[in-house]
Amino acid sequence: MSLFHNLLAIDTATAVLSVALGVGKDTQCHDTWYFEADAGLRHSELLMDSIDMLMKKAGLKPEELSGVLCMGGPGSFTGLRIGFSLAKGLALSLGIPFAPIPTLDCMAHPFSAWPGIVVPVIDARKNAFFCALYQDGKQISPIMDAPFDIIAAEIAGAISAALCEQPETANSNRIPALLVGPDADKLYHALMREPSLELSVAGLRLGKGMCRGNARTLLEIAAETQILYKGKPDYNCGPEYIRKSDAEINFAPSSI
Repeated sequence: MSLFHNLLAIDTATAVLSVALGVGKDTQCHDTWYFEADAGLRHSELLMDSIDMLMKKAGLKPEELSGVLCMGGPGSFTGLRIGFSLAKGLALSLGIPFAPIPTLDCMAHPFSAWPGIVVPVIDARKNAFFCALYQDGKQISPIMDAPFDIIAAEIAGAISAALCEQPETANSNRIPALLVGPDADKLYHALMREPSLELSVAGLRLGKGMCRGNARTLLEIAAETQILYKGKPDYNCGPEYIRKSDAEINFAPSSI
């Protein structure tokens, strides 16, 4: 029996809202309908309308969906909650699989063939960034919520480790780290302003055109991993925020 894949993917993790609808069968989406907008704080206003538009363009009814994907975090607190709520609500009402996929995995995935270190970056505010280090498509560090100097030390250590594994490159250029994601430029310029951080220009690259939605990548990862069909979905799961929200910090009970 053929396994039909009409998958809806929702990316509300950053200011760039994106929705992708993959229509196909077996393990491939033969047609992809896509919407992207620099939504700012308007995710809740635009999300349902954009999904409805894509469904109509593809000629699909909601009951023809096979599964729903969303960003798992980190990212915008409000955006992640909106994406999770809608994705889980659709999946529960339609009786179809649901799965969140880590945001940084999605941002790093298109650069799996990069020969060095890939660092997807989201501005976490308060002089810190959400990021992690990837190599050959695999995460090689914990997810960080850290200032740029801590991140610089992690990148420098990863580059040094890569050079030890590939000594033939030591006498040429350093194995570069590629910064990607919507806020890669902010981290890049912060690192370049501090020469004492031991990250030379030869060891660092800035990905271009990275401020974009990643809903299509959600579909790609789902097709490669078949994550929607591995066990029962956890409808009680929530976003991976990494840090507490301002409300949780400000209104936490004082310790005695």
